[in-house]
Amino acid sequence: MKRKKNFYIRLLSLFTVVLMLSATVMLRDGKIFGHQLQPQQAATAKTAIGDTLTLLPDGGMIVNTKLLAKDVSGYGGPVPLRIHISKEGIIQQIEALPNAETPDFFNQAKALFANWQGKRIEDALKEKVDGVSGATFSSKAIKENIRRGLIFAQRRTSSIEASSTTATDWTVGSIAALAVALLGAIIPLCTKNRSWHYVQLTLNVIVLGLWTGTFVSYALLMRLFANEPSTATLAGLAAPLILVTVAFIYPLAGKSGYYCANICPLGSAQELTGKIAKSHHIKMSPRVFTWLTLFRNILWGVLMTCMLTGTWTAWMDYELFTAFLYTSASIWVIVAAVAFLVLSIFIPRPYCHFVCPTGMLIRI
Repeated sequence: MKRKKNFYIRLLSLFTVVLMLSATVMLRDGKIFGHQLQPQQAATAKTAIGDTLTLLPDGGMIVNTKLLAKDVSGYGGPVPLRIHISKEGIIQQIEALPNAETPDFFNQAKALFANWQGKRIEDALKEKVDGVSGATFSSKAIKENIRRGLIFAQRRTSSIEASSTTATDWTVGSIAALAVALLGAIIPLCTKNRSWHYVQLTLNVIVLGLWTGTFVSYALLMRLFANEPSTATLAGLAAPLILVTVAFIYPLAGKSGYYCANICPLGSAQELTGKIAKSHHIKMSPRVFTWLTLFRNILWGVLMTCMLTGTWTAWMDYELFTAFLYTSASIWVIVAAVAFLVLSIFIPRPYCHFVCPTGMLIRI
């Protein structure tokens, strides 16, 4: 009877989380699961977007990345671009199409366009461009949109167009992330072997964190709730969907905290760092622990108020998980992440226990 009661309590908690996220997405983006709450605005945006390839009378072309990168999302969703290319293969202009990004952050990220403009396609594809600090997700989406658009422009035939929009769905990184996510979701259920646990933690940091930037965060949840589910996005979101399932569905089966303990890349990094000098761990007094716990609860309450009222949702772009996207993460996020890793030498998982807003959402 008690087990059944706990299940219903956890189910109610999950329902509460879904309502919170749905309300935030509808307030911020005016849509839910790809369905516009204002159809007239949706129709206007749609007519403003042309075909993937437009051939110009002077021999040039315009590539629209809406379909080429429909599985690529920034902070608020897809960030389609138009790439204007001359007859000689020189990128003349890059323009942004309507999107749901936070205007201030996206305007900063648009400064990246200058890195490709004026270059030949083959040279632009070789260009190594760092993201804009503070506009992590927008920067990453812009770079991937341009990469796919330029690859398509190089090929420029309808037969290759179809393959280019699907072949890029499954990459080595996405397959590796999917494999590590599955291992983390299954193996700890079958064995408590400590050696394997540390192997899993290491894979979480290297593959899910540093290589692919795959983790549960408010930004990911906003993207999942805002955009329409489709088979085209399943490849890019397969691993994240597994992580979200583990984080929010496993607790229904009595596995609360499973994601945080076994898969979260930042949690894994803190636990591994804590093994460097376990003997140096600080014994925290109950009073200090209570105050730090109170701070975490108040911080989460403030952030949720900002999110649900639409006062300031950009804080999601500064969760410490974005430090794994080090080429475009804010320098202050990286500094804070490093500070918490150093602190984890003395205090087990300090960010997880006393700050993490995503962890609080999972634990509701």
